[in-house]
Amino acid sequence: MAAEIEKPGSKGQAWFCTTGLPSDIVIEVDDMTFHLHKFPLMAKSRKLHLMITEQEANLARRREELEQEADEDDDEGDIEIEEEPCYISLPDFPGGSETFETAAKFCYGVKIDFTAWNVAPLRCAGDHLEMTEDFSEHNLISKTERFLTHSVLRNIKESLKTLKSCEALIPLAEELNIPQRCIDSIAARASSTDPSLFGWPVNEGAGTGSARSQILWNGIETGTRRRNGSKSTTASNAEPLSEDLGILSLPVFKQLVSTMKSRDLSSDIMESCLLSYAKRSIPGLSRSNRKPPSATITSDAEQRELLETVITNLPQGRSWKSRSGSSTMTRLLFGLLRTANILNASEACRGALERKIASQLEQATLDDLLIPSYSYLIETLYDVDCVERILGYFLEGLETGMDDDDEVEGGKTPGVNPVMLVGKLMDGYLSEIASDANLKPEKFWELAVALPDQARLYDDGLYRAIDVYLKAHPWITEEEREKICGVMDCQKLTLEACTHAAQNERLPLRAVVQVLFFEQLQLRHAITGSLFTADIVQPDSARPSFLLQQQRQHETGEEEGEGGQQLQHYEERQLALVPSGGQESGSSRTWRAAVRENQVLRLDMDSMRSRVHELERECSTMKKAIARMDKLGGWRNSLTKKLGCKFKTQVCDSHERTVVEARKQGRHHHHHQPTSFL
Repeated sequence: MAAEIEKPGSKGQAWFCTTGLPSDIVIEVDDMTFHLHKFPLMAKSRKLHLMITEQEANLARRREELEQEADEDDDEGDIEIEEEPCYISLPDFPGGSETFETAAKFCYGVKIDFTAWNVAPLRCAGDHLEMTEDFSEHNLISKTERFLTHSVLRNIKESLKTLKSCEALIPLAEELNIPQRCIDSIAARASSTDPSLFGWPVNEGAGTGSARSQILWNGIETGTRRRNGSKSTTASNAEPLSEDLGILSLPVFKQLVSTMKSRDLSSDIMESCLLSYAKRSIPGLSRSNRKPPSATITSDAEQRELLETVITNLPQGRSWKSRSGSSTMTRLLFGLLRTANILNASEACRGALERKIASQLEQATLDDLLIPSYSYLIETLYDVDCVERILGYFLEGLETGMDDDDEVEGGKTPGVNPVMLVGKLMDGYLSEIASDANLKPEKFWELAVALPDQARLYDDGLYRAIDVYLKAHPWITEEEREKICGVMDCQKLTLEACTHAAQNERLPLRAVVQVLFFEQLQLRHAITGSLFTADIVQPDSARPSFLLQQQRQHETGEEEGEGGQQLQHYEERQLALVPSGGQESGSSRTWRAAVRENQVLRLDMDSMRSRVHELERECSTMKKAIARMDKLGGWRNSLTKKLGCKFKTQVCDSHERTVVEARKQGRHHHHHQPTSFL
């Protein structure tokens, strides 16, 4: 059977059956007119059989009436009665003219290729035309039911396609229970699927070709391959469910989610399905995904409804993807949070999402935390309050032991402390937002002190954030500066950070003094550690007695010039103990290195100590001079007589003289020039 199309004006398109016989029935579906034959249609469809029979009866009665009128009128003679074709209109036909065309071909005996896309419309068309098995054997309803049961409902992807096709067939498809059967099939097969085998939520790293054709046994590749053309049920179910969820409309998707929850589906699969649907339906959700969303959800109200549906159904706790060390899920959750802020979602919705993010905050990156502020009520560039709430939820989870189960499962990387990861992350975040001129000192201080002490091994990152904040906010008071610097533990600063802080003019004086004090302690501990190493390597009988004397002199503040010379002489004696052949034992090398390091550190301490003492003397002299100036007149002459030079010259001369003397003393004690930390 062939078909020809013509366009007879306002009637739209016409469909003709080219069997060589003139058509005796015209059926109109939507804008298409089908010129067909009565017998094939009446043989398969009870409804068409009744409609054609009724119309033929009406035409017969009409013909009889015309014949009676002709018999009564003798003057007219014989009147030829024109044969009128049967005309039927089928408004609101399920699936439209395309589905009716396929059903008409089936009535003519043409072989129909059933697919997941056309089986539901044809099933509804068969029910609408009453093409039952009671009326005719091997009819359309039985064939579509057989294909639906044995081909579609056994495969997740095929069931999704059929479920999508049912959206245009409501309410007839619901009366036939087709959507619910597809949903039940999807939920049942998803619950029997292990997501760890198939790369949930998206099989981004799945191979193609030979990799997919390998047979799996409990998720392990056996090395054997399937024959071409053979696909088992397990292989068909292995294709990710979340790949095709984006084709569903929101009402159908909500119905699917409700069924999944009623079946106690795995939380991992539920989460992957929800996030994948959101990723494919909400534009701009994922920065890395440049593909346009598959679903056409344009209005803000629809996007807000979709977003709240996804968030309210998300399982609580950490994602399995985050437990495996991946930050993909966390990045997607932050994208949902940004979208929720833009769409002005409910507080409960945003709160649930923030708690979900807090459960896996250590997987976040600095880019994730930089959430722009979308409200005109917030002055800062980034939404600092949101990050503060997330951090609070994270700390609450640590206190309540929310993550204990995850650690037992072995999801976290051994040896990695999530608190320290979050501490490093927050230090970077503080450094990033510190340059915001609208960031209040109280808010910066609250974020800095929120984490416990064990969250930071070193405070170098926190010091950097404080330095950036003080540089960007030079107008804050001295009290606020001291409060901000008080969050930093000077004992946790490295030598590099101490050196920088000691020369930082933006820090308050109290903070600089603390840094200098703890820097000296670090040097003292380093020297003590070197001597302790020497004690372990060198026997007590071989240790020089003057080392203890030097330590006592150092503690009492005595000069150590002789001790430095003795160290140098002792090193020369140690070098003389090395065999002439150049072979040096490990203990000798260790002791020599320790002595050299000890000498350098002591020279640095001597230089710093002498400089501090000199500054103290100068400060005391200036205070006395200023006090006398207040009491006596002619303070310039008095100051010149007392100090022997002008005030500015005295300070500069003393500074230069101290540095020169320190360098000369360093050259006298050792070949290396000492390093000043000031």
